[in-house]
Amino acid sequence: MPSVFSVFLACLLSLSSALADTHTTVGTQRPVHTYSIVARDPQTGQLGVAVQSHWFSVGALVPWARAGVGAVATQSFVDVRYGTEGLALMQDGKSAQDALKQLLREDPTPEVRQVGMIDASGNIAQHTGTQCIQHAGHLAGKNFAVQANLMINEGVPEVMAKAFQQAQGPLAERMLMALFAAQAAGGDLRGKQSAAIVVVKGKSSDQPWVDRLVDLHIEDSPQPLLELRRLLKLNTAYAHMNSGDHALESGDVDGALAEYGYAQALFPDNLEMKFWHAVSLVNAGRIDESLPVFRAIFSQDAYWRELVLRLNNAGLLEADRQVLDRITGAN
Repeated sequence: MPSVFSVFLACLLSLSSALADTHTTVGTQRPVHTYSIVARDPQTGQLGVAVQSHWFSVGALVPWARAGVGAVATQSFVDVRYGTEGLALMQDGKSAQDALKQLLREDPTPEVRQVGMIDASGNIAQHTGTQCIQHAGHLAGKNFAVQANLMINEGVPEVMAKAFQQAQGPLAERMLMALFAAQAAGGDLRGKQSAAIVVVKGKSSDQPWVDRLVDLHIEDSPQPLLELRRLLKLNTAYAHMNSGDHALESGDVDGALAEYGYAQALFPDNLEMKFWHAVSLVNAGRIDESLPVFRAIFSQDAYWRELVLRLNNAGLLEADRQVLDRITGAN
């Protein structure tokens, strides 16, 4: 029986020959063997992709998503056109199935591809080519699709599906649970190196930067999923921080106070979150409550004291001279 390496080498040679025949450079095809999930939250309409691989910066190649349109994972020997053109076809009204069929017809080497697609209606399309390296396979459920190749063990799509279906919380967290389940089942034969999660809104707007709710990439790490989990929690905290900023801009001090409080509860030692919480306390007229918070911040980094003065000069901190002296004198 041929070794995994000999199968991999034969696949590379076959791909190189096919690409030469079609005047496509090998440089456009990346051997990103991996496992991934594409999914839709039926409650919010959010669409997302999560992926881990033993390949540098997997998030730059595999996950693709567009608000109100769909999500795509293109892997094995990656052709990014399945992401870019797949989303374009779905935006033009094609279902995930029709978009994938068209792309496969136009692909000179479809048997080295593995693709998972979901559209905004929850329609799913998947493909695992016959030349994807064992163990390779895919599985679809309601509003999600999982796919894996070059796994140590069989059954990875099944454990990913079960983990996703049993998980609770926002879409990003449930997709992350699917990745952890795949790793616990053995994961990639070569190990682990990078990971990514992308989540977009269910409806698009004219502000794509607002439509992208989560966009986290771990480029190179011995524990990419653990780092991804940490950043996802941080992403949630800073989403509350951003909401607090917007509330502060519109004069909703109580709203800002609540949002900064949510963020600080997630990361109680984060000076940034502590600071803006303290600022919102001052603007709510709760000076005495703010002082111990400022004191704790200044004891770790005195530059935050200067920021108090600059905020006051910019009209973002509602404090007279006496209050400023109380704040900046907090030690």
